[in-house]
Amino acid sequence: MNRHQSTIGPDYFEHMFSGTNDPWDLETSPYEQAKYQDSVAALGGRTYASAFEIGCAKGVLTAKLGIFCKSLFAIDVSITALAAARQRVAHLDHVSFAQMAFPQDAPSGHFDLVVLSEVAYYWDDRDICRTADWLETHLVTGGDLLLVHFTGDTDYPQSGDDAVTKLLAPLTGALDVVTASRRPRYRLDLWRRNP
Repeated sequence: MNRHQSTIGPDYFEHMFSGTNDPWDLETSPYEQAKYQDSVAALGGRTYASAFEIGCAKGVLTAKLGIFCKSLFAIDVSITALAAARQRVAHLDHVSFAQMAFPQDAPSGHFDLVVLSEVAYYWDDRDICRTADWLETHLVTGGDLLLVHFTGDTDYPQSGDDAVTKLLAPLTGALDVVTASRRPRYRLDLWRRNP
C-alpha cells in the first residue's frame, strides 16, 4: 500500500464533504454511533470547563461532547463540514467553531479536554511532534486527551496504531494512560495530564 508521505491537506477534506452528504457515514453508520457512545462513556461523566475538539467534521460527536463541557471549541479544515456542524449544535450557545488546520493553526488557550477522534493518522511525523509540543503547554494539569482511531488499513501518513504510539512517545512522563482499549475496528485511548 502506498501511503501519503505528508500531512493530508484541507482540499482533501473539503472535497469529501462537498462531494457527498455523509462521507465516511458519520451520521448513519452503526459503527460510528457505537464509537461515539464509547467515546463519551470513556469520559466517565466528567464535566469539563474548557474543551477543544480537533477535526469536528459535521459535529455529530461535537453535539454529544457539548453536554459535558461548559465551553467547547471545535475546529475543522472544511468550510462545508463546519457549516453543518454549526447547524447541528445551534442550540448549544457554549459551543464555538473555527476553520483551522491544526497543528499549523492552533488556539492559544488552555483546555482540560482535548479530543482527537479519527484525526492523528492524517498527520505526518512532524505534525505529530508539533501536536505533542502544543499539548504539553495547553492541556492543563488533570486534563484529559481522548484519542479514537480506526485500526484497519489506510493510505494515510500513519496507521491508527502508529499515530497513537508516536504521539504518546514524547508525552511519556507528562501524561498518564487512563484507558487503552481496542474494539474490532478501532482503538480508544484516554490520557490524563499529571501534576
